[in-house]
This record gives sequence, structure tokens and C-alpha cells, in this order.
Amino acid sequence: MLKRVLEYAHVLMQTAIQPGETAVDATCGNGNDTLILSQSAGNKGHVYAFDIQTQAIEKTKEKLAAASCTNVNMIHDSHENVDHYLPEDLKGKLAGAIFNLGYLPGSDKQVITTPDHTITAIDKLAQYLKPEGIIVCVVYYGHEGGSNEKNALLNHLADYDQKYYQILQYGFINQKNNPPFILAIEKKQVPQK
Repeated sequence: MLKRVLEYAHVLMQTAIQPGETAVDATCGNGNDTLILSQSAGNKGHVYAFDIQTQAIEKTKEKLAAASCTNVNMIHDSHENVDHYLPEDLKGKLAGAIFNLGYLPGSDKQVITTPDHTITAIDKLAQYLKPEGIIVCVVYYGHEGGSNEKNALLNHLADYDQKYYQILQYGFINQKNNPPFILAIEKKQVPQK
């Protein structure tokens, strides 16, 4: 009945992204989220997938090739630079974006996402979202530095204007060992200038 955190993150992405639309995987990791985004966007859609680690880029490329997905741009760079790669005419049209925060499973646990880079990326992506577009952050915080990122995100996103964004926190409170949770940001309407 209640969906696990990653499963629910994928449901949110699949609901937000229609065939032909564009999405972003801000932390492609092992490629699982990138594959779901690619399949949701379809052949006429597009995905931009970011990671700072070569290992993540290579694993994601392998996963996409095995599934014959060809609609993904792999970008070996920090997600904080997302605006350097997204076309300007995508502003107000991005269907969704996903982050898996923390470290890449099976890799160097010293290489982690950081609050400043993550918040910068989220703020930039929020400008690109279409109305009813969504940014999903799966927040893993049981590692060194993870609680800092979790708290910074919660504080920052609490200040998003509720006239324009809805912010959902989804997670299980009776699980041990710092269970991951979701922060989902849905754009309600385009902010007036």
C-alpha cells in the first residue's frame, strides 16, 4: 500500500513526465533514475543526466545502451552548473528533475553531494519547471555531511513561496538508521515578475 521512498520518487517522475518532454537527472549514479526518465520522455523527449564521477557516467551509459535508450545527454559536471547545459527556451517547460543525494553506492564515500551545490541546482531547475512540473530529491543523510545537507535543504525549501510551489516531505518515521526521505517540489504556476 505505502510505497517505498524510491518507488514513490519514480511514480512522481512518471506522473510528471509525458512523452516528448524534457527531464533532468541531477545525480545519475548507477543509471536507474536516468533510465526511468528516458523511458518516460520517450523517443521524442530528452533527458540531461549529470554526475561528477566518471564511474557514474560509465555505468549509466551501459544501462542506457542495454535498454536501447538514445535520448539522453550525459554530462560529466556538477549539477550546480545545470544552466550551462539546458537551452534557454526550455525555461517554463521542464517536466521534471530528480536528485539522489549522498554518495554513489559502491564508490568513494568521501565524494558526496553538498548543500551549496544542491540548493543552487534546485533553485536553477525551479526556474525551468513547467506548471505542474516536479523536482524530486531523495535525501540520504546517514553519512558524514548528510545531516548538514538535509537541514540546509529543509530550511531553504521552507522559504519557497507557497503561491508558486508546493513542497512535500515523504518518508517513514519509524525506521532505524536514518531512513531516506523525499522532498518533492511542484511548481503551481509561473511566478509573476
